[in-house]
Amino acid sequence: MKVKLSKAVKMFFGNSSLEMVYFEAIANALDAEANKISIKIFTQAYNQPETLKVEIEDNGIGFTDERFSKFCNLFDVEESSHKGLGRLVYLCYFGKISVQSYFNNGFCRNFEFSNDFDEKSTVIKSQSTTNGTKFSMSNYVLSRLGQYNYIQPKYLKNRILEEFYPRLYQLKQENKEITITINLEIENQLITETLSTNDIPNLEKIELDYSVSAFDKIYLYYSIEASNEPSIITAISVDNRSQKIEIIAKENIPLGYKMIFLLYSDWFIGKVDHARQNLDISESDMQQIKYSFRNKVSQLISEKIPKIAESNKKVKISLISRYPHLNGYFEENCIGFSSRVELLKRAQDKFFKAQRDILDANSLTEEQYSKALELSSRTLTEYILFRQLSIEKLKKINNKNLESDIHSLIIPMKQEFTKDDFSKDLYRNNAWILDDKYMTYSSILSDKEMTDVVRVITEGEIIEKDNDRPDIAIVFSNDPNKNKVVDVVIVELKKKGLTHNDNMKVITQLETRARRLMKYYKNKIQRIWFYGIIEFNDEIELALLGEYTELYSTGKMFYKETSVAIQKDPKITLPVGIFIMDLNSLINDADARNSTFLNIIKNRILQSQS
Repeated sequence: MKVKLSKAVKMFFGNSSLEMVYFEAIANALDAEANKISIKIFTQAYNQPETLKVEIEDNGIGFTDERFSKFCNLFDVEESSHKGLGRLVYLCYFGKISVQSYFNNGFCRNFEFSNDFDEKSTVIKSQSTTNGTKFSMSNYVLSRLGQYNYIQPKYLKNRILEEFYPRLYQLKQENKEITITINLEIENQLITETLSTNDIPNLEKIELDYSVSAFDKIYLYYSIEASNEPSIITAISVDNRSQKIEIIAKENIPLGYKMIFLLYSDWFIGKVDHARQNLDISESDMQQIKYSFRNKVSQLISEKIPKIAESNKKVKISLISRYPHLNGYFEENCIGFSSRVELLKRAQDKFFKAQRDILDANSLTEEQYSKALELSSRTLTEYILFRQLSIEKLKKINNKNLESDIHSLIIPMKQEFTKDDFSKDLYRNNAWILDDKYMTYSSILSDKEMTDVVRVITEGEIIEKDNDRPDIAIVFSNDPNKNKVVDVVIVELKKKGLTHNDNMKVITQLETRARRLMKYYKNKIQRIWFYGIIEFNDEIELALLGEYTELYSTGKMFYKETSVAIQKDPKITLPVGIFIMDLNSLINDADARNSTFLNIIKNRILQSQS
């Protein structure tokens, strides 16, 4: 059956990389019993991929008639460990592949491999009695290399070692010396690296706690040794090739050590797709394998490198201090090895699952009741931590930030919140930054028209359109079923870096808001508070000291009562209280209140850890 090669290439190697060209050639050379492999890369410059040429030569048994026949037929393999497709990757990168192969100690086979390969070759008698094969690849088909590393000998040496460690280690155990030489000629420079089975250390072997089946055990082969060139290989050995598994996040790789961790099992044979890019293992099995793999690796590293264990203890204390509500949900063997993001996600998932299990229970046993109390305390801790993160964001506000940045951190703009949705809005509404008592609201309107504010206050009374927009309006009602009058808080915000005159405009704005609302005083409104939040300086303080009274705060806050005329004929004025508060004082006051709870939690955790 004929196969259109160009379509097969796209189907099986659509996500390949140039390094796979070297991997496939090396795999074939080792299958051909070669013990010397040479990779020669030629290019005029890194930014001239069209000049790229690659020659890969080995001293294997060559393309005998049988081996050439298998080359011509995709999927023609004798073992599940072979896929019969690897050679297609050559065509992903090169338009012309010339093959010259010496075999049977006196014959030479030549053929061209391309998308139009006709399965024909020329065989002639040769004077040479040495067997071997040379692939000459040219006519690079892509516009760029993807990564310059793909032609760098040092990088390729490490990647070849990662890919073929299981096989090279097996050959070393069989006392077979394999040498792979990598040369790069570029800009009149020659760069050379050599990889040999002599470079591979002896590996220790232990059995993994987890078994994938009743008959197939999993064994971990490993080596941990000091090195000036630190590296780590964590992989599953599949068909004598490595499939990389990230067990230790890059951010946590120990410096000063070369480490190898390889999983072996007969169960892994053939469990990779045709392009050898993805493992053919179910997600549930893969999760269990990774979990056991990581646990064993972390245990070994902690035993062999005591300073790592000490460092991980500090990481654990840091995590618990930063996220106390997740204490007990962190996977301890993964601390210092998994990425911080992954650790937090898994701990959070466990926390949510525990919450869901309790909430879904129809009735609570004594054990579940105790668990519910524990989860409640953790949930409260989580909320206090969220509040602290909001405060930290506010602390970073500077002159470059807009007023809307400050506004949205406190309460998202253009939003209306009601007490019926309190739980849903808990992590969106930060009115507590103004004062914790403001979380007892019945309604909050953020950057909404005065028409909307009055609608809430009057419970739908028809009024004239008023598109004036107070920054924040908070409405309180003790018991709307019995008492129709409400309390109202109006807040005006100003960004940092404004002039004195622009800051003082907040007083005029507040008086305007008062004038619009005071007509409802005693009828629909029983009390109103007006807040102006601005950035203080000496000039602002001096202006306020003349008429305002300074109040207690971690920073600066002033208060005065003034009369606001709400009607001209006859003249009616009403007293209005206005607070002017420094933005930094607002943030620091909120920080002081929240830190009290945070310190109680931290101290309790430290006591439990001692």
